[in-house]
Amino acid sequence: MKKGAQPTRAPRERALVVGHRVDRRDAQAHDLSEAFGLVEAAGAEVVGDGLLQWRETPSPATLFGKGKVEEIRLEIEHLRPDLVVVDNDLTPAQARNLEKAWNKRIVDRSELILDIFARRAKTQQARLQVELAQNEYLAPRLRRMWTHLERMEGAVGTRGPGETQLETDKRLIKRRIQDLKLELEAIEARKQREVRTRGDLFTIGLVGYTNAGKSTLLNKLTNSEEFVADMLFATLDTRTRQWRLSDGRTVLLSDTVGFLQRLPHHLVASFHATLEEALHADLLLHVVDGSHPHADQQMAAVEEVLASLGKDLSDAIIVFNKTDALDDPLKLQYLRQGRPQEVVHISARTGAGLDALNAAVQRRLDRRSALVDLYFPLRSGRIEAAVRKLCAPIEDDYDAERSLRRLRVRLTEGALGNLMRSAGRELVVETIAAASEPRLA
Repeated sequence: MKKGAQPTRAPRERALVVGHRVDRRDAQAHDLSEAFGLVEAAGAEVVGDGLLQWRETPSPATLFGKGKVEEIRLEIEHLRPDLVVVDNDLTPAQARNLEKAWNKRIVDRSELILDIFARRAKTQQARLQVELAQNEYLAPRLRRMWTHLERMEGAVGTRGPGETQLETDKRLIKRRIQDLKLELEAIEARKQREVRTRGDLFTIGLVGYTNAGKSTLLNKLTNSEEFVADMLFATLDTRTRQWRLSDGRTVLLSDTVGFLQRLPHHLVASFHATLEEALHADLLLHVVDGSHPHADQQMAAVEEVLASLGKDLSDAIIVFNKTDALDDPLKLQYLRQGRPQEVVHISARTGAGLDALNAAVQRRLDRRSALVDLYFPLRSGRIEAAVRKLCAPIEDDYDAERSLRRLRVRLTEGALGNLMRSAGRELVVETIAAASEPRLA
């Protein structure tokens, strides 16, 4: 008897998306499109159009009102999803009550984001950060994980062991959280040392909302081939690459994890070590998807997250990306209104506007660099090689009086200091013009 074809992998889970909103003035809250994107990024399939309730006062017991809970129950009976995704953070009691009312597995916004991060975590650091965030999320919800004991509640010989196991799990999770924090503190200290050792090069951090095009821009500027996908949170680990500017100077460009509205605070705290590159960069490029209908709220979300980490974006360069997909160019004028930052319009996909971005970064680098003349013997080819690795000389000639080669260059304080230490007494430095701005990092 011939066997039928067997599926090579399990079918995608089917998810019904529901949400609760309070403020009708929040334009992005008027739909569940971002939640749909998160479900797709988690590898599940969205069923139905989703259900959204507007209610000023959320129900402490179920988040939704009684009528909405019943409406969603009927939709579940009709669509038969595998799970229900609630585009809000639920208390343990709310999640437990909704599971009873709908008889379906409930996943809230934080849990969904943590699932995506767990899927994408590749490095040891990212895995530790995700595990820490998951444990901090799980700790107050352990009782919900032990609901199978409720049927035995009060039975002779069952109550004590169940409670003991629950308390044991609480202690184990608490201990694991402490261990993870210690491991991540060690990684963060190492990251800070790594950042400090790069003092000879100007550092730039790419920050922005998830799926704004940061990785595409990194690849375009540095000729890299990092993973790029049209999905939320395609990048979790920071990637740093060298970017050779058109004037010959080299800077370090770092791509970071994208941000999101209502990003779980414990997730931000867990990924603090990953964000070290951005927090200590000399310059931030705030990459914005200019074609997105809610770009203004995405910009505000990024600013809010970085402000909570003590990073100010007032000196950043705003990079409006995906201008090739923009229907109305006047929208960018609205987005930049009232913002003091320098603005550049680009398309990382087509390469349009990258020359303007290059020039803007050069101007910032000039403000943090000194104009100096470097004198060294003609035979010192290693000094010339070291200089040309850092930048392209503005002037290159021979000083007959001193019998020395002269190169006029612009270098940051860190790069000049490292060059002088490696060259020793053979190198003479004369400052023509000091840096107009102190280095921030």
